[in-house]
Amino acid sequence: MTMMSSVARGISRAQVFVGSGVKGTTQVVHRISPRCQRSAGSKVATSFFMSDPPRHPVVLGAGPAGLAAGLALARRGLCPVVLERSSQVGGICRTVEFQGYRFDLGGHRFFTKFDEVQALWEEVLGEEFLVRPRMSRILYQGKLFDYPLSAGNVLRNLGVRESTRCVLSYARARLRPRGEERTFEQWVSNRFGSRLFDMFFRSYTEKVWGVPTHRIGADWAAQRIKNLELSTAALDAVRRSLGRPASGDVVTSLIEQFHYPRFGPGQMFDAMAEHAVEAGADLRVEHEVIGLIHEDGQVTGVRVRDGEGAESVFPCDAALSSIPLTVLVQILSPAAPDEVLAAARSLTYRHLLTVDLIIDRADLFDDTWIYVHDPSLKVGRIQNFGNWSPYMVPVPGTSALGLEYFCSSEDELWQMSTEELVAFATEEVARTGLLKGARVTAGTAFRVPRAYPVYLDGYADKLRVIERYVRSFSNVSPMGRYGLFKYNNSDHSILTALLTVENLCDNAQHDVWAVNTDTDYHEVRKGS
Repeated sequence: MTMMSSVARGISRAQVFVGSGVKGTTQVVHRISPRCQRSAGSKVATSFFMSDPPRHPVVLGAGPAGLAAGLALARRGLCPVVLERSSQVGGICRTVEFQGYRFDLGGHRFFTKFDEVQALWEEVLGEEFLVRPRMSRILYQGKLFDYPLSAGNVLRNLGVRESTRCVLSYARARLRPRGEERTFEQWVSNRFGSRLFDMFFRSYTEKVWGVPTHRIGADWAAQRIKNLELSTAALDAVRRSLGRPASGDVVTSLIEQFHYPRFGPGQMFDAMAEHAVEAGADLRVEHEVIGLIHEDGQVTGVRVRDGEGAESVFPCDAALSSIPLTVLVQILSPAAPDEVLAAARSLTYRHLLTVDLIIDRADLFDDTWIYVHDPSLKVGRIQNFGNWSPYMVPVPGTSALGLEYFCSSEDELWQMSTEELVAFATEEVARTGLLKGARVTAGTAFRVPRAYPVYLDGYADKLRVIERYVRSFSNVSPMGRYGLFKYNNSDHSILTALLTVENLCDNAQHDVWAVNTDTDYHEVRKGS
């Protein structure tokens, strides 16, 4: 079972609203907040000016971006409605519970280069925001490679002959690069050589995206792995193993520790929701957004369906959307142009499936997570949650592992029952050799639809069609991973929310669509 959000448990129903009206009916719902009330029948102004703060903002989705926006708006006295389809806030960053053990949906480190995001995290959690050491390795051909790689480890695992082949492959790529870089495979092979690409990029990347690497756009590589310590360190480790000097462009410092909530990321976003509600936000869980009513380039109402099937319309003069961009444009009324709808249908997401196992032994391995680059195994990453935070594991002498699988709706794994998934994952983790004779005592599975926007070759053209149309609305502001169709992290999502609120309330001119489009790898701090 999932862990109930502390928001749903601990805040009065006057603040967090679940359900409304009579099933099958449609009614206009007005916000009922301790600080912000308005009379029944109040209407949205017929015109909206970006220079004036919105009177009736509605936030779509209560993940990291939606909650940050709701909190920022409420602290400005604007009393936003925050609508969340599920019964638990946090989106993909929520924490789930099984037999008292806590599991993260994918492993979410809290690291940021943005001071305002770091300050918000620390304010929300205080002493519950732990500093944790990072250790991760790569499982390749039955061997564990240090991450970043070390010369001795690479030499032992690859041998002198294979190490030399990697250097020669790199040299060929640098001296005679491919002229075109439209795809992920071309981008990476040009920089690191085909041999390192096959070892440390191809298998894992194809597991994540479910398509060959020559079909994935180069945008994703440029955004996520420029100066990636894995390949840079691999090359320099091989050079050193052959007695050659390291390159001058090595990554000088890898993040070796990160922040993490004591009881998982859901603790952060439950607390953020509580702060937002206390400031005056009207948070409504089990309220799915099913329509956006617009007129003359402005959204005037948000239609929702609650958990009992009752439909309601919230008046709106500013829609801050963190729901999937492809969904947003398909629920507009009147409908979006055919070209926009076709572009939305062509963009795809990859699902995340986590199989969480309880093991009857502690200290299986020191890593917080391990990347699995073995193409014979379907699992992509293995999380060891006791190493993320010991408070995630309530029973001494046991471990809590999370096996991550990346799926599409039609994949066999996505269709399996929980019992079948636990049996499948148990067999796969045994094949890795990581259990060292320990036994799986229990397990469960959680599905996260639309976890990752897929950057197929040509996706950017389709995205521009949608972006151009959405920008034509004066009061619609997409934000966050889902809202912008951008593979970003929770700190980027929160930053887009904070910037959006500044645009609405301060007449700032931030281009939220441009957040996280730089090509510097976000986890690397450069040495001075």
